[in-house]
Amino acid sequence: MSIIDTRTVSHWIDGEERQSTSGRTAPVYNPATGVIQAHVALADQNEIDEAIESARRGFDVWSRYSVARRQTVLFAFRELLNARKGELADIITAEHGKVRSDAMGEILRGQEVVELATGFPHLIKGAYSENASNGVDVYSLKQPLGVVGVISPFNFPAMVPMWFFPVAIAAGNAVVLKPSEKDPSAALWLARLWKEAGLPDGVFTVLQGDKLAVDGLLNSPVVQSISFVGSTPIAQYIYETAAKNGKRVQALGGAKNHMLVLPDADLDLVADSAVNAGFGAAGERCMAISVVLAVEPVADDLIGKIADRIATLRIGAGAGVDGIEPDMGPLITDVHRDKVSSYVDIAESDGAKVIVDGRGYSVAGHEDGFFFGPTLLDRVPTTSRAYTEEIFGPVLSVVRVASYDEGLELINSGEFGNGTAIFTNDGGAARRFQNEVQVGMIGINVPIPVPVAYHSFGGWKKSLFGDAKAYGVHGFDFFTREKAVTSRWLDPATHGGINLGFPQNN
Repeated sequence: MSIIDTRTVSHWIDGEERQSTSGRTAPVYNPATGVIQAHVALADQNEIDEAIESARRGFDVWSRYSVARRQTVLFAFRELLNARKGELADIITAEHGKVRSDAMGEILRGQEVVELATGFPHLIKGAYSENASNGVDVYSLKQPLGVVGVISPFNFPAMVPMWFFPVAIAAGNAVVLKPSEKDPSAALWLARLWKEAGLPDGVFTVLQGDKLAVDGLLNSPVVQSISFVGSTPIAQYIYETAAKNGKRVQALGGAKNHMLVLPDADLDLVADSAVNAGFGAAGERCMAISVVLAVEPVADDLIGKIADRIATLRIGAGAGVDGIEPDMGPLITDVHRDKVSSYVDIAESDGAKVIVDGRGYSVAGHEDGFFFGPTLLDRVPTTSRAYTEEIFGPVLSVVRVASYDEGLELINSGEFGNGTAIFTNDGGAARRFQNEVQVGMIGINVPIPVPVAYHSFGGWKKSLFGDAKAYGVHGFDFFTREKAVTSRWLDPATHGGINLGFPQNN
């Protein structure tokens, strides 16, 4: 394994880059070349404590800012992000490997939440009830939690943090972000942007690290909440550990998203959608479609259309060559590539038919890159691990079903409930599906139904653990806590006197 750069990606503490003294690092690869392009610091306990303490001091300052002054900083951050988002896209492509247009799309979806957060004064208003009892007024206040932790995954190093930190900061909290150690540089870029926007030091902290940093956030009495996106086993661990320590938790886990295709559907639209949703970002999306449930007799025609489209896809380095951008880049690491490949082996050994095989895929000039070609499987047994487990790669499985009811039962019997879609021209069937399917996010002729920022993102069952979904109204509720105030100002001419009875409204 070659190394082209010995730089170390560091922490961001107290408004500046802070070089680690832990002596521990992890490699950061260029997935398109397989080359180690940097190392990322892995925090020790002293650095964890320092980061959290800095955030606590930042909260003391930021929470005293007026609503109007906080809003000014949010608007400044939004304008800087919009003007310089191309820089961030380049960082994402270099470290994650996704094509640049996909990186830019990730940023734009995250920016939607930033834009929602600029309107936060309306979303943190309390309520007022005048004269609830004789001379008594009751009103509520929404106040920030304090220091909050965000633990984000490798597949969206900008968008997923932006699901949480704009809302948390707008509401008056201080954020400690622990990004994935696989692509850590986007978090530092965002930290620099916050400083330029005028955010006080300590309000946005980047803590690089591994499980030690995660556990440091989970166990700190200063950290009031944890927001997480990742695999279901880790989401469950985050939820159980944080909840045990009295924290609020929103932990978004894994998925196995199905697309139910009825016989009346437009198969060209379905084929386009299946390819886009199955192979975009090399399948490293929690909202990727990984199973197509084809209600017979459409399976053969649909498989042919999907295979034809796969044959036109360009796979290569995310940055492109000579101005030509590929459709799909590499996977994040060689370890993950090999894991994805193993699922295709499992499916084949369980009786599935490999229609398009992405195993052993190589890109000329990037032979050491972590590439895996788009893969299409037919007749995947629903007992196979390739069907039941999240693959998180460019593998699309087709399962043939006899009816709508059989397809619905397969979706509802799964342990995940993140996203799903139905493709049909029958409005009654679509309406029935949205009411009967046990999934948190549903697309009707839409393959990746990620809600816009003013709604909230999150699934059901083992795809979500905790108290709230991400962003939207759920996000502002999560990052604030309510006080109810009961107030009476006595008329100077009267006095209630002594009454030891239970207070009554009148």
